[in-house]
Amino acid sequence: MKLVSYNIQYGFGSDGLYDPARAARIVAGADIIALQEVERHWRRSNFDDQPELLSRLLPGYHWVYGPAFDMDASEQRDGRIINRRRQFGTMVLSKLPIVWSRLHALPMRRTLRPLNTRNAALECMIRTPAGPVRVLSLHLAHIAAEERLEQIDYLLAEHRRAPSDGGPWSGADDEPARNWSNGEPEPENPLAAIWMGDFNMEPGSAEYRRIVGSTPYHRGAAYLDGFVDAAAVAIEPADDFHTHEKIIDGRLAKRRLDHCFVGGLFAGRVRSVSSDIGEVASDHFPVRVDIDLETPAGPGGG
Repeated sequence: MKLVSYNIQYGFGSDGLYDPARAARIVAGADIIALQEVERHWRRSNFDDQPELLSRLLPGYHWVYGPAFDMDASEQRDGRIINRRRQFGTMVLSKLPIVWSRLHALPMRRTLRPLNTRNAALECMIRTPAGPVRVLSLHLAHIAAEERLEQIDYLLAEHRRAPSDGGPWSGADDEPARNWSNGEPEPENPLAAIWMGDFNMEPGSAEYRRIVGSTPYHRGAAYLDGFVDAAAVAIEPADDFHTHEKIIDGRLAKRRLDHCFVGGLFAGRVRSVSSDIGEVASDHFPVRVDIDLETPAGPGGG
């Protein structure tokens, strides 16, 4: 399956032009798409409802939108309130049905300066031939490593207790007339997971090591309840792999801030990882991952 993660910078390219359709064209065709910095009802983006707009531009997908930032943007018109929310968040689109989803509001440290905004991780459970998997589209804090570490610790704790927590509902329906289950079996909340998004961290950082661990003797070691960097276990690692370019202290910095981390069960299924270096539809480059989620899982689950 083809996966892509893309911080679309609310439709604004590195050339300053607002054109969310460009971002849609770039990700079109992938089986699972994780987007960050998607917004609704902001003046700067023509008050567009970008999730709805993107869903029309990508009509072959199931989708869920998760706002991290939510403010009132309603107005009165002809004596009635037009309810609108000014939102900013993440999105997942999938050719396979998204069985259930939930939004994780991540820990946030209140700042005096500069501006800090709420971050979130949108979690979507998708049934693939390789088994059910929780796909997260996330965006971590941009200011400080300490805040990102708190956010990662929160997500790791949620990840490890997922199987015992269960999904949106669990147990036998003892009031069938109320139809809580809609006639469906209890939905899975598997340990298998894939995290994609803008992590605002580079390989080797404290935050990166918090996710993949420190494995000096076994590069790419995969724990059952842990994660590996898809780029570290890809059969053909891309040369000059980076996802963001910025002038810092007068020099062009090429950084890999966007990542895909796969659960240990999928470590051997990653085929390739790359980025569309030089793409101008955003200030980030999209990350593309080719991973075998089409081969049914074996007795060990992977």
